This record gives sequence, structure tokens and C-alpha cells, in this order.
Amino acid sequence: MSTLAGPRAPCQAREGTRDRVCLHRRMQRHVGLRCMVAVCMALMTFWASADSAPAEITGLYNAVFTEYSPLSTNTELARRLLTPLNAARIPQLLARAGKELSEQPVRLSDEKFVVYVPERAPPHGYALLVFVAPWPQATLPRGWAAVLDRFGVIFVSAAGAGNEASSLDRREPLALIAAHNIIRRYAVDMEHVYVGGFSGGSRIAMRLALGYPDIFRGALLNAGSDPIGSAEIPLPPRDLLVRFQSSSRLVYVTGEEDLPRLDMDVQSIHSMREWCVFDVDTQITRRMAHEVATPGALSAALRALLNPAGPDPRRLAGCRAGIEKRLAAQLQQVDSLTAGGQRDNAQKLLHEIDARFGGLAAPRSLELEKH
Repeated sequence: MSTLAGPRAPCQAREGTRDRVCLHRRMQRHVGLRCMVAVCMALMTFWASADSAPAEITGLYNAVFTEYSPLSTNTELARRLLTPLNAARIPQLLARAGKELSEQPVRLSDEKFVVYVPERAPPHGYALLVFVAPWPQATLPRGWAAVLDRFGVIFVSAAGAGNEASSLDRREPLALIAAHNIIRRYAVDMEHVYVGGFSGGSRIAMRLALGYPDIFRGALLNAGSDPIGSAEIPLPPRDLLVRFQSSSRLVYVTGEEDLPRLDMDVQSIHSMREWCVFDVDTQITRRMAHEVATPGALSAALRALLNPAGPDPRRLAGCRAGIEKRLAAQLQQVDSLTAGGQRDNAQKLLHEIDARFGGLAAPRSLELEKH
């Protein structure tokens, strides 16, 4: 499932290759030539085989994953992270250009990840934090290892997925692939799988939490957030939004001196409440500006994630009913404009509905777009 390059590798790497001299000297002391060849072949198989890497490896190591996630396909990314009308246009535009949509947006053999695994797994399995960084390197923030150990949380982050990288083509699929491979490899408690990030990476983490609530049960939003319910951060299909509203926990962690991001948090949290997302926790770190969470702030955030409050059912039901009423009225207005021969006005309103209500408006929005 994954090939690993870590501190427990049989021989240290030298300029991209294993140190064969080192290996030869070790084998020569203990075995004959024939045995040495057999051992070397076994080691080569270890590095090449996806299933032979030991699942019990712990600590900090680099990884090359070999298994794609079915949720990281281009089709699935578009369905969950774009508005329905925008997602429907992609195959049409490619067809006009004589092209087809590829299955996966990344070539996994070229991708690198950093993984940190606490030595001891909790009784019910590890929690998992998939981290989206704003920088291009795959690194574990300083001081986080001890906190991850205390809470039993695996950390994984992709290289080359910083703010300069495309969100839909790289940052989002790499995070999904990372989650998939760690879950397949380790005993992970699926009720405690989270996505997080810092700065621009936090904004990507929020998109993933919204579009993939069936994987991520919450998000750690460290100094970066956005309002949802727009063309940039559209609502996912109805079943996924319902799940996000009822079972996801969001934890905002921002420095008290990081005024622009605090303002972003206010707008983001307001939009969450507008769209019936109530399990939200905010933490302001004293004497901090735009900086990655300290170990103390991370500890408080993980404690909040691991202990969700859950929304009040009656409040949630009332909020959802209000949204459905507003959506039905606007879709009816599109119908009326179309029937009255005002197609241009009808299409303009329909695209506003698509941006505002996203997947909630489908499939009716797709049907009206064809009229």
C-alpha cells in the first residue's frame, strides 16, 4: 500500500540510492555470498512491495504512498468542491477541446509525504490529523510531536502542496490520498479523523471538511478561514451538507494580534451559523501574531476536536427549514421568469442560486439550466 523511507530503513540513503557498500559489509560479517544475495533480494522486495512495509513503524518518517483514494478522482473532487453548474461544464469544455477528464489529478509516484506516528496507539485506535501547509516542504511543526503523543494522533502532510500549488489539482487530492493511505495502514478510529492547516492551508482544510464530512469529522483552522456558500466555497451535495451540519466540529485557532485572520474568522463563523453549522469552537492565542499554533494551542485544539458538543436537534431542524423555504422560493422565481420568456434574467438568477446554494439546489438547478 505504501513504500516508506524512514529512520528504520535497512541502510542509509546516499544521493538517492541505498548504500550498497554499507549493506555488503554488514552481510559479509554474518552470511555467505549466497545468503547475502537472498537477503538483498528480500530487501529489494521490501522497498518495492506495497504490502510488505511493516505497519508498526512509528516516529517521524518520510513516505511515498502507492494507493490512490477513490475520493480523490477528478470527478469526485468536482462533485464535492465545485458548484453543480460549474462541475457540469468541465466535461463539456474538455469535449470541445477533444480531451477527456483524467482519472486522478496527481501522479502518486512523484509525491512525498511526512508522517508522525506516536509509539503507543490508544485503546480504540489512533486519531488522525491530515495537515495542509502553506509552505512547500512536508514538515512537522516544532513542538507538535509531544502533543501528538499525548493525544494519540497521527500526523501526515504532503510536500509540494503549499500556497503556490493548485488547490483542486494538488492540495486537496493529496490530502485525501494521505488520509486514505494512513487509514489503510494503521488502526485509526474513524470517528476521530480530522483535517487541519495553517494560514492558506487552513482555508483548504475548511473546504475539505465541508466537502468530505464522510471522511473528516472536523477541522483545525489555524489562522485562516472563509465564509461558505459562495462560488469559491460552495455548499456540497445535500447529503454531505446534512452530515457536515450534524457531525462535524470546527476549531478556529488564531493569534490575538493576527487581526486580519480574526476578522476572517468572524465572517466564517457567521456564515457557518447561517448554514446551520453550530458545533464551532474558537480559541484566541495570547501574544501571538500570524504564527503556527504553539504546542499549548495545539493541545487545546485537539482536546476540543476530540470532544465534540454536537448541535441542538430542534435548532438544527428549524434552521434547515428556513434554508429550504428560501431555496424553493428562488427556484420558483426562475421557473416563473422562464415561463414569462425572460430567459436571460432566469439564467442570471439561476447562476446566483448555484453560487449561493451549491449542491443544495441540485438536481433542480441542473434541470433548469437546460431549459
